[in-house]
Amino acid sequence: MATEHAAVTNFCRYVEINTAHPNPDYASSTQFLQEQAKELGAECQIIECVPDKPIVLMTILGKDPNLPSLLLNSHTDVVPAFPEHWKYDPFSAHKDEKGNIYGRGTQDMKSVGIQYIEALKKLKRDGISQFLRTVYLSFVPDEEISEDGLAKLVKSDFFKKMNVGLSLDEGYANPTEKFNLFYGERTCWWVLVRCPGQPGHGSQFLPNNSGIKLQNVINSFMTYRENQEKRLNECKHLQLGDVTTVNLTILEGGVQFNVVPSELSVGFDVRIPPTTDLAKFEDMIKGWCKQAGNDVTYEFRQKTMGQKVTCVEDGKNPWWDAFSAACKREGVALEKQIFPAGTDSRFIRAMNINAFGFSPMNKTPILLHDNNEYLNEEIFLRGIEIYTSIISELANMMQ
Repeated sequence: MATEHAAVTNFCRYVEINTAHPNPDYASSTQFLQEQAKELGAECQIIECVPDKPIVLMTILGKDPNLPSLLLNSHTDVVPAFPEHWKYDPFSAHKDEKGNIYGRGTQDMKSVGIQYIEALKKLKRDGISQFLRTVYLSFVPDEEISEDGLAKLVKSDFFKKMNVGLSLDEGYANPTEKFNLFYGERTCWWVLVRCPGQPGHGSQFLPNNSGIKLQNVINSFMTYRENQEKRLNECKHLQLGDVTTVNLTILEGGVQFNVVPSELSVGFDVRIPPTTDLAKFEDMIKGWCKQAGNDVTYEFRQKTMGQKVTCVEDGKNPWWDAFSAACKREGVALEKQIFPAGTDSRFIRAMNINAFGFSPMNKTPILLHDNNEYLNEEIFLRGIEIYTSIISELANMMQ
């Protein structure tokens, strides 16, 4: 029987730590990461921007600390898993006969955190324990549910002193031979529309009632959704991150079947690409509410406005040129995209700092947040090789 690669064993140990919400075991993950920092020979600090939500920060001081640094960011928390829907215990890191490692976080994103560490360990074994630039590794909490992790750190004086020039963070798997590279992401709006109207008995044709207004609102939003989906399907050059998605996620109101309510509400999750004018988009929502009937109003439960992207044009951004050169040496073909959901990279870009989303997982189904999430050990190990080249290239960049 072949001996398991030490990096795979390390990966499995990390997956076995249950950091799922609502009760993530941050104490165990922090202890594990402190052990990794010691093995790596990196300085390790525990920072709590929010009590009981530790950020583990490892530092490898560069030969020229005045140069902008490289930040390797990942999050320690994972979304809940429901064992009854899994082949194996989601926190067992079970490896099957094909080498597929099952576990919550195998793709999102404990694999990447370990790949950073193992790539640096490999470079250290090769005699490279210091780079031109300082390298930071940040392992942050609560990425899946709040802004109590990196979002808080980037606003601190401590972060300013880190002088970050580029941050790497998560992407997601690509089922083909290619790898995804994300240089921006869509803006997330959660919109609640309130439809007040004439209440009364359910046996009547009541004018100006909330149900008709609600129907009008839903029709407007869902017609727009249909048009965006059609555009995506008909334009081969478009990716999901290039169009706006609209999904009805909340319905509220009503007291009983024979009473027309005085108000009904509907909520939508809207994801808007950086190419869309946000002011004009909100004007469109205003128009839909006005058309729906009298006194229909909307409010935002979430309204992010950041639309900054990182330059990925050759010759115009030295960080991109270095990243791209390392990928070419490794034979990594990149598909440059806008991330369709949200990652911590948005907080980095909001600070006018470069950020790339990259998880080196090709020939792999997209299973983040899904049942039976897994990553093949060979894909995982190949990712370490890729990161070894990328980190070395970026951390030693002369410009």
